[in-house]
Amino acid sequence: MLDRKQQAVSWLDFVWLLFIAGLAFLPAEDQLHKQLILLCIGIFQLLEGRLVAWLPGRGRVYAVLVKIALATLLLDHTGEIGINSSYWPIYLVPVFTAAIYFGPIATLLWTALASIAYCSFLIPALQEYELDREGTAILAIRILFLFLAAMLVNRFVMDNRRQVQRYQKLSETLEETNRQLQRAEAEARRSERLAALGQMSAGLAHEIRNPLAVIKGSAEMLAQKLHAGQPLESELAGYISSEVNRLNALVARFLDFARPSSLDLRPQRVSKIVDRALDSVHNQLPQAKVRVERHYAPALPDILADEQFCERVFVNLIQNAYQAMESSPDGREEVLRVSIAPESSSGRAGVGVVIEDTGPGVAPEAREQIFNPFFTSKKDGVGLGLAIVAKIVDDHCGSIRLEDNSGPGARFHLFLPAAVEKPGKGSGE
Repeated sequence: MLDRKQQAVSWLDFVWLLFIAGLAFLPAEDQLHKQLILLCIGIFQLLEGRLVAWLPGRGRVYAVLVKIALATLLLDHTGEIGINSSYWPIYLVPVFTAAIYFGPIATLLWTALASIAYCSFLIPALQEYELDREGTAILAIRILFLFLAAMLVNRFVMDNRRQVQRYQKLSETLEETNRQLQRAEAEARRSERLAALGQMSAGLAHEIRNPLAVIKGSAEMLAQKLHAGQPLESELAGYISSEVNRLNALVARFLDFARPSSLDLRPQRVSKIVDRALDSVHNQLPQAKVRVERHYAPALPDILADEQFCERVFVNLIQNAYQAMESSPDGREEVLRVSIAPESSSGRAGVGVVIEDTGPGVAPEAREQIFNPFFTSKKDGVGLGLAIVAKIVDDHCGSIRLEDNSGPGARFHLFLPAAVEKPGKGSGE
């Protein structure tokens, strides 16, 4: 496509030079000044695009001014009296250039300037000749034709610009719709995976919990019957009991992921929930070298949410950010930025929450799987934290995604609908 475009430009340049050459060989062809001026017009037309690209603002003004000056010089060298020169239509070149580059008002002003330049030849002519009625009419007709041609070209250009703007807006709308569709498809696939894994997890959790209860009861009875002179056996029984408790906690997390959420949906102020989550994580990790920056927009709408479940979402995300920043090797002070602002998504009003840290971030190969169950980058992790977060957000008819971050760290973006729009699923009614 690029090669074809370059060929088209070269072909048009050739046609332009051909027309200029035709003017050069018309009477009076022996006038060297006329041919030099036409050569300058042709060369400037070829270089005009570079001038405008080099000086986007002033280049267009310079282009029109130079063409008016060259047109005036041409008329001054193509006749005894410049006002009677047969080359007067050369003023259409700067007039058309102005019509292409500027709006209607500026086009009228530039055309007026070209007309003044043309009429300036009256000054020396009136010193020798008189301007009769017929000459005045001819001059008026020529000037009016300049204005008519200028406005006709400008109208076409403005219509074309408006059409291009409409196409650009349509293209932007289609791109945004395509991005939303891709996000919706990704969320639908994730929901399907979560539903299947949730059913499997629920079945496994129930099957595992019953044997664990038997093992724990047996270990406790064994510990009670062991004598004080058997410390090794008592210690082993204690290990069994503690490991069973750990497995029970893991099974409880499986069930939290698998069972349908019973939400107590009420209007909530999301900033208060986020502040409680920040305080909770800070109390858990008081030694962390993390500076929290809060950016809350005023007049935030309430969201329709379950307070405890929403706080659990933010605690998980903030805790992950703290833990990621604690692993930074240089020991510098890290920053956690929390931004809350009104937002709309798919035509729904709501609140957007952005949680951004300065930790090592998420590896590119892990970005698509980060909300999948049992996926984790932690050595002692289970991989259910973000899966449960995504499930709770889905139950609130919201959305969560890991955004591309220009700087270091991870950037999570949550959207929760406003209280005026009640979610159609996940309510506890």
